[in-house]
Amino acid sequence: MGSDEKSNYFGRDLEAMSFAINYHNWIISEFKQYFGETIAEVGAGTGNFTQLLIAANHNIRSLVAFEPSANMYPLLEERLSATKQVKTVNGFFGAKESKEQEQFDSILYINVLEHIENDAKEMFHAYNSLKTGGYVLIFVPALRYLYSEFDKQLGHYRRYHKKQLIDLVESVGFRVVKAKYFDLVGIIPWYIAFVLLKRSMSSGNVLLYDKLVVPVMQHVEKVLTPFVGKNLLLVGRKG
Repeated sequence: MGSDEKSNYFGRDLEAMSFAINYHNWIISEFKQYFGETIAEVGAGTGNFTQLLIAANHNIRSLVAFEPSANMYPLLEERLSATKQVKTVNGFFGAKESKEQEQFDSILYINVLEHIENDAKEMFHAYNSLKTGGYVLIFVPALRYLYSEFDKQLGHYRRYHKKQLIDLVESVGFRVVKAKYFDLVGIIPWYIAFVLLKRSMSSGNVLLYDKLVVPVMQHVEKVLTPFVGKNLLLVGRKG
């Protein structure tokens, strides 16, 4: 994700996370009020999250889904071809063939920013591509001590701490509206499975966690904001 050339990305995490319907809808619920009518989704993968996003938001007038991976893009294009308000782009957001200036109400980075080597440059382009009053919506893996061999295999350059992510978006001009940790309980299984035991993600484990744990934790974290979590979400506003 660090260059403007098309790439191959086999996305084992995306394949496993395609079963995490409750988890994805939880993320959508946190961002829903900021979407607006025109959206860019950066790193849309095979479109699992995109479909849920469209289903949950009937006010979306247009959504441009960017996916640079040469092997994943055909799946994205096929899946979304019948959705009239969606345009798919096989390229990097910010590449010469896909540059957009002040067009979007919101730009989404859902488990994507950690794949981008120069995240400051990416945020600068996002800022310039938003309308005044638009929002950048970011969801990333958190906590450096959770960085594992699995992260490395997936092409993650980093896991973020809250201040680090806030400083990043503020450095290009965004005003932070919301920044908080997400999925407190997920820290322990992630640390054991991926840091200590050096395993890979499986769809079975994801499905079990999604059905049994996520609905409970969504309710808990709606009432009590966690002081730390496996992930981070941030909303930044332009202007």
